[in-house]
Formats: sequence, C-alpha cells, structure tokens
Amino acid sequence: MFDLDRWQEIFSSIRSNVLRTVLSGFTVALGLFIFVVLFGIGKGLQNAFTEGFARDAQNLITIYTGKTTMAYKGLQSDRTVTMNNDDYDFLINTDKEKVGDASPRYSTSLMIKYGKESGTYQVNGAEPGEQVIENRKMLDGRYLTSMDLARKQNVAVIGRMVQRDLIKNGSPVGKDLNINGTMFKVVGVFSDDGGDWDERHIVVPITTLQQMKKGSDTVSTAYIAYNQKLTPEEAIKYGDELKDRLKARKNVAPDDENGIRVWNNAKNMNETFQFMAVLTIIVGFIGLGTLLAGIIGISNIMVYIVKERTKEIGVRKAIGAKPRSIVALIVQESVVITVVSGIVGVGVGVLVLSLIGDSLEEYFIKSPSVGWVTIFMAFIALVFSGLIAGFVPAYRASRIKPIEALRTE
Repeated sequence: MFDLDRWQEIFSSIRSNVLRTVLSGFTVALGLFIFVVLFGIGKGLQNAFTEGFARDAQNLITIYTGKTTMAYKGLQSDRTVTMNNDDYDFLINTDKEKVGDASPRYSTSLMIKYGKESGTYQVNGAEPGEQVIENRKMLDGRYLTSMDLARKQNVAVIGRMVQRDLIKNGSPVGKDLNINGTMFKVVGVFSDDGGDWDERHIVVPITTLQQMKKGSDTVSTAYIAYNQKLTPEEAIKYGDELKDRLKARKNVAPDDENGIRVWNNAKNMNETFQFMAVLTIIVGFIGLGTLLAGIIGISNIMVYIVKERTKEIGVRKAIGAKPRSIVALIVQESVVITVVSGIVGVGVGVLVLSLIGDSLEEYFIKSPSVGWVTIFMAFIALVFSGLIAGFVPAYRASRIKPIEALRTE
C-alpha cells in the first residue's frame, strides 16, 4: 500500500491514459453527484412538510362548532351550536390522562387604541396553555398565567405586528392599551411561525374577555393537545370520541358533520408520514439505482482497462512480477480513481444543494441537504465496488500465461 514505486507507477499510468482515467472517474463522480442531489431534494421536501405541520402543536385536536344540517331529537336543522365553559371542562376532564396542554379560546374583533394609533385586531380570550399550543415564542415580557385568569386581570399579550403597528418606540411591556374602551396593561410580546396574521392577535385572559362580553361564558374553540404517548391510531380514536361526546351533549345528530367539527392533527400527520415514507422509498430507490449504475459503470470500465493492459501484464509477468503484485497495482489504481472522483462528485453535489438553498421553497423544497453519514455510506459503497470491480478482472488477467498475454491484440 505504501510502496513508493507502486505509487509512481499508478500516477504514471494515470498521466499516460488521461482519457481512460477521466471516463472511469466521471462515472463515479456522476453517480455520487446524482445521489447527493436527489437525497438532498428529498430532504428538502421533508423539511417543507415538517415545517408546515410544526407551526402549531403537532399533537393538536381543535374543536369548534357551526350550524346543524339535520333535525335531531325534536330540534330543527340550521340551529347554531355554541360551546361554553362547562362544555370545555367536560371535554378535558373526561379522559385526563390523554390530555396534555389545553386551552379554550373566545375570539372577537375589537378596536384597539394606543395614543394616536388605532386599529381593529382579533382579540383572543385564552388560558396559559395556548402558548404551547400555538408554538409562540416570547420576545419580551411574559405570557398569561393562571393568576391572571383567577383574578380576571386586565392584562394583554400582543403579537409582534401589533407592537409594530401601535407601539413603535421602546418596550411595550407595562404600557396601556385601550381595548374597546377598557384599559389593559401589556405584559408580553410574542412571535408566531404562522406569520403576520397570527402576530396581529392580542391575547387576554378568557375570564376577563367573557366578563367584558356581559358575563358570557361562550367558547369559540377548544384546543386540546393530546398526550404524546398516544399512538397516531389512539390519538385519532380519541379525537373521534371527543366529537361523539360533544355531539351527544349538544344534541347534534351523529351523522351531522357541520354542527360539531374536529380538526385532528393525528390524521394529518398520519397521512403525511405515509406520504413521506413513500417519498423516501422512491428517492431511496432512485438513489440506489444511481449508485448501482455507477457500480456497473465502474465494473465495465475496469474490465476494459484490464483488457487493454493485458499485454502490459504479460510483460510484467515475463520479467518476474508475481500475480499478487499485478492485482494489487490494478486494484490500488482503481481505488485511487474511485476515491478522488467520489470526492469530486460529493463536493459538487453539496455545492449545488447549497446554491439551491431556499430558492425552490415555492415548490415545497426547503433547505435541501444530505447528512454526512448518508454521504459516507454511499461513498464507501462506491469505493468498495471500485475495489471489487478492479480486483475481479485483474485477478483473471494475472492468471494468464505471459506468452498468451503478449499475443493479445
């Protein structure tokens, strides 16, 4: 392996046969290049789908009401179904062990004023669990607390865009907002991956907002993050159970899909995982096919190279070279070409992915990349195949008698 004379022979052979070397190296480089780019794009698709479902809690069940479409138990159709605090408590207390974070929400649009600035914004009455459910990050101050709810405090947490629109200078924490004629003290500012729309929301204790609405106990939406120990199938079943229980409680027909509506992320994630599994299989199949094509290409080229060097092998054997040294020379040259070409292919592939970046985000490909473990495994597979591809024909050629090798045209 560290025989200096052998290395000199290898480099001499490469310099003397540039075209042959380039052709054999191109096959390896192209195989790894396509492999890296394909897997990178597949990873970009996974990133885009994952981000799409990561804006809110991935284990979220959202329950809201509408108008009935069927008459049921003597009640007419087209009846507005309304949830209240007792309904929300019923939902989260029935199977407590299956509930993680949860929060009711009562939403309304109100006029907000600060100094000379004003605007209409969505005000959400909620509980502290909403921060986890909405995946909100605090930029300043704090979120709601259970004490705020118990005391029905006039406190508000505002989105980043509300701060930008109304309170332009300095920290808004501690400043007072006029919400529909009632003063609320700002206690925090949040950001939301949902974008500008979600960052134009204002959150106050639901008990305070319900009190402002003439003592209403209305709940617009119930957010329940199920326990992450549940399997997707168990979570889907749990969501269906919540829907059935609330329908029975609110006298909504079991087949009425509009009176009580449930959005269960478990169903969406299950479908997404199935899609991503199929996508991964397809990309993997194509990637492995590319590697296989590279391996076949290396094998064919090495067979040609050894055949072309048959006369050279005969001369070497005639002057006393042992079959083992001939095989070692050819195999070592094959591995050198494979390694160098593989590094070039990987380098160009990684460079292309970095240049792509987020430019394909509109096609649901975000931050395409390939893990170094995957690259290393593919690289080793090609190097190993290059070794085998060089060894088999070299071994056969080394068994030819010198006189027969010298007669080869």
